[in-house]
Amino acid sequence: MTETIALARAHLDGRPQDFTRVPLDLSNVSPFAAKVYLALRQVPAGSTVSYGELAREVGSPGAARAVGRAMATNPVPILVPCQRVLAAAGKPGGFSAYGGVLTKERMLALEGWRPRDPQGTLF
Repeated sequence: MTETIALARAHLDGRPQDFTRVPLDLSNVSPFAAKVYLALRQVPAGSTVSYGELAREVGSPGAARAVGRAMATNPVPILVPCQRVLAAAGKPGGFSAYGGVLTKERMLALEGWRPRDPQGTLF
């Protein structure tokens, strides 16, 4: 536990960490949410995935809204990096943590992510 806290502090201090080896107890979430969380943990810091892409990744194309619900009820943020899930066309989508989308964008910036304009160029 102490090691995980140290990893989280380093991550939030702007030094992205890999949390994939931190064990999770997902026994209290639905099987679908567990599949989504495990798939999302494979998205590296600085990268993003859309709700639809994540739904397809877990074998449920068309379940983008269900992925959104799983993100909104994520019991282990940071360890399951829900900030890395964006809406279509790279829009931020929602974020249920304190500060909403602003917090999501700040967390992504800490990881080295840069937003793109609709033409695909960096802002």
